[in-house]
Amino acid sequence: MAAAVATIADGEYTATIYGLIRAGRFAEAAGILSGELQRSSPSRAGLSLLGYCYYQLQDFVAAAECYEQLVALHPELHDYRLYHAQALYKAGLYAEALRAAVPLLDAPAFQGRALRLQAAAHYAQGDLSSAKALVELQQSGSTGGSHAGAGDDPAEASDAEVNLGCLLYREGQHEEACGKFASAMQVLGYCPELSYNMALCYYAAKQYSPALKHLAEIIDRGMQQHPELSVGTNTEGLDVRSVGNTLLLHRTALVEAFNLKAAIEYQLGNLQAAQEALTDMPPRAEEELDPVTLHNQALMNMDKRPTEGFEKLQFLLQQNPCPPETFGNLLLLYCKHQYYDLAADVLAENAHLTYKLLTPYLYNFLDAMITCQTAPEEAFHKLDELVGALTEQLRKLTKEVQEARKNRDDEALRKALSEYDETLEKYVPVFMAQAKIYWDMENYPMLEKMFHKSVEFCKDHEVWKLNVAHVMFMQENKYKEAISFYEPIVKKHYDNILQVSAIVLANLCVSYIMTSQNEEAEELMRKIEKEEEQLSYHEPDKKIYHLCIVNLVIGTLYCAKGNFDFGISRVIKSLEPYNKKLGTDTWYYAKRCFLSLLENMCKHVIMVRDTVIQECLQFLEHCEMYGRNIPAVIEHPLEEEKMHSGKNTVTYEARQLRALMYEVIGWNK
Repeated sequence: MAAAVATIADGEYTATIYGLIRAGRFAEAAGILSGELQRSSPSRAGLSLLGYCYYQLQDFVAAAECYEQLVALHPELHDYRLYHAQALYKAGLYAEALRAAVPLLDAPAFQGRALRLQAAAHYAQGDLSSAKALVELQQSGSTGGSHAGAGDDPAEASDAEVNLGCLLYREGQHEEACGKFASAMQVLGYCPELSYNMALCYYAAKQYSPALKHLAEIIDRGMQQHPELSVGTNTEGLDVRSVGNTLLLHRTALVEAFNLKAAIEYQLGNLQAAQEALTDMPPRAEEELDPVTLHNQALMNMDKRPTEGFEKLQFLLQQNPCPPETFGNLLLLYCKHQYYDLAADVLAENAHLTYKLLTPYLYNFLDAMITCQTAPEEAFHKLDELVGALTEQLRKLTKEVQEARKNRDDEALRKALSEYDETLEKYVPVFMAQAKIYWDMENYPMLEKMFHKSVEFCKDHEVWKLNVAHVMFMQENKYKEAISFYEPIVKKHYDNILQVSAIVLANLCVSYIMTSQNEEAEELMRKIEKEEEQLSYHEPDKKIYHLCIVNLVIGTLYCAKGNFDFGISRVIKSLEPYNKKLGTDTWYYAKRCFLSLLENMCKHVIMVRDTVIQECLQFLEHCEMYGRNIPAVIEHPLEEEKMHSGKNTVTYEARQLRALMYEVIGWNK
């Protein structure tokens, strides 16, 4: 930056600075001003311009420091007090912003703005009663008669409407809040931020279609009016520079719109569309990303990049402010990945957040999940208490639904059904966590009894039906019952069968075979094969494992029944061609069959034909050849001791199996 200052000729300093600001090159202007202020004593003009540049760059802490110096130099100028308070508020320093705004309450010209700022700070801190009191005070226009009422200025009246809308939103009155935002937009004209607020209200009310409509309008207008923001270039794979966190980007509400769009797609189960929404937003460097974007990136890429996801959530938890959902989501993900110790540590280290950010339901659920590791019986009882409380709520809501239908009260019916669905979404995870305790014990008859008790509420729930099917399948004498649950799941997606989990298709095929319905099994496999061929035609490089896993599971079934000749042959054929079918998951199924074969050969339980042995050795050689870059095991994301990269490959394990096979057949003797 010093070099940049040296190139400015005498007498052109002011023109150069204002030229850079006019061109939107705030970073360059800030660098020059900062260097100049370090060399000379602070000046009002220099500090004012530097504070403005920092504010435009959204470096609010640095802007607040500049305005703090200006307040000290010129305490009589209230503008700087206001800018100082605004910068502190934007930086998330709400208590400091409240203190900085106090002197402005005695200045009639600044009183209204100071009240709005204080209301916003209380709102951000979660103190809704104080925020509401200040908004109502501003709206009534009476602080001892010292300032004009909000009603005198349409813009100020609209601000008051927006503030009331925000309060109504936080109180859960989404429809009323949306009305306030719409009313303000009629006065002010189209405003992306207000349109986003309306979309957020629809999202909270689970009315996703109107929410997406508002978001589409924000995105379309942003793309048309500001092509320089490069919307969509990341998704297209183009290499573009960061657009930075400019005030222009903030005013377009594009970042907020894409984040909300991603959240809606995620809720609807469209993970790919959710990920695309995040990459479509204007490009920024990772260090420039806002907390909400970082949080959503972590969540929506957790399956592919779990280590990175955990790092982002852990980082966010240390920041102020951070999305309030971060705490609960980090704990839930730790439990999902069975890092119960880490979940317990985070709970203990952030006890102050427990009551602030976790509902009693979520806290009790997490507490029970963490207890599962050391005391499964105690955890079962804790979950049972939760299930009991939720069961009572569901029965109460069922009664309300029936009464609303009887009285033909549509509004009461809509409300009761919405509450019922929300309670059911709480009930199912608790019930499944309880069921998993018996699943881990392999106590399938007891599991069946549990599922039978919950049929009253869950009989139409997809997750419940799928798990009932698995429980029936694992009992090995209830394949017909398993078919009755698996079939509707498969038929629902029959036209796009690759959307169904491969293990569901495999279990259904096995159930057909075990109940002598071989024709149905073959028809299903032909359907999967046809869909895979069509997909590979359009995406030739994509690996598709559905049919492979179905054949592997069938092969495993025959091996488990002692028919290794047929079972192993099926496993070998299922992985052809190796470059498309050999993967971590498929290798997992294959190697289990080979280990079982070797174990039975060692014990002299079975005799295997030489041709089968030759097939096995040839298969393992092929796995060595194609498995060099395929991990044999997916490592846990937060594992401290990483596996040796050379040993965690299909090649290494295939070579070990081949050596064992040579040893068992006595080849080296």
